[in-house]
Amino acid sequence: MPNTAELEKEEKVLGANTITIVKASGKHEAFDPEKLRFSLLNSGASVEEAEKVLTHLVPELKSGMSTHDIYRHAFKILAGLSRHAARSYSLRRAVMDLGPSGFPFEDFVAEVLRAKGYECATRQTVIGGCVPHEVDVVAWNEKKLIMIEAKFHNELGTKSDLKVVLYVKARFDDLKDNVYDYGGRNRKISDGWLVTNTKFSSTAIHYAECNSMTLIGWNYPEKGNLQDMIEEEGLHPVTCLTTLSDTEKTQLLAGGVVLCSKIKEHPEMLGKILGPGFAPEQVINEINELK
Repeated sequence: MPNTAELEKEEKVLGANTITIVKASGKHEAFDPEKLRFSLLNSGASVEEAEKVLTHLVPELKSGMSTHDIYRHAFKILAGLSRHAARSYSLRRAVMDLGPSGFPFEDFVAEVLRAKGYECATRQTVIGGCVPHEVDVVAWNEKKLIMIEAKFHNELGTKSDLKVVLYVKARFDDLKDNVYDYGGRNRKISDGWLVTNTKFSSTAIHYAECNSMTLIGWNYPEKGNLQDMIEEEGLHPVTCLTTLSDTEKTQLLAGGVVLCSKIKEHPEMLGKILGPGFAPEQVINEINELK
């Protein structure tokens, strides 16, 4: 948390009426209501609902508040206006909080696909026609062998653009003709996916459609997008839990626990990872209340 002198110095630079907030990375920046409005609208809130949240929230903001505090306050207000929009807003934020390394997001994508009936392995080194490649997730069943690039972004407004799609296409072109032993038999790749927790640029989508590439973003394609896949299977990341501190969530992610359902199945994980003195009752109760 920044001290008073640091905040006063930043506010002099940014402007007398500027509210300075603290991001998860520890970086300080001016509060931008447009960013919050953008995230609310993208979660399904109406323009009127987004304006009501901002009208209630902005007068209560103070310099030094964390983005997490602001999110929780916005969520509480939105929940009183639209439960559906609030649930979507909460889920998207929870997936965003899987960062910053991107590894927990790769694990989360693998869990989503396991729920869809695939077997998965993460962070695999596979040999292409010319060079070896690090593949974030390999998923397979009886019919398909899919190699997946999981592109994680820390900011909602960040898109995976044409440059990213071209890079992924080149990698999968180098992999497509080789034979791989996954699922107990040798076979070629049936598909290559690019999965992101945000959006794709219009040119990225156009190029992918021209080249029969599979892109999965938060709300792309219209059906079968990442949000659909998560909600269909009821896969809540541990980062959605309000009964855990940010430090405790980080410890669980580092221990390979990304889903609330895993804690529900194996509550002893909490004691193993967070310490024998940790009381799990509130966490388990919150998980049981998730819809």
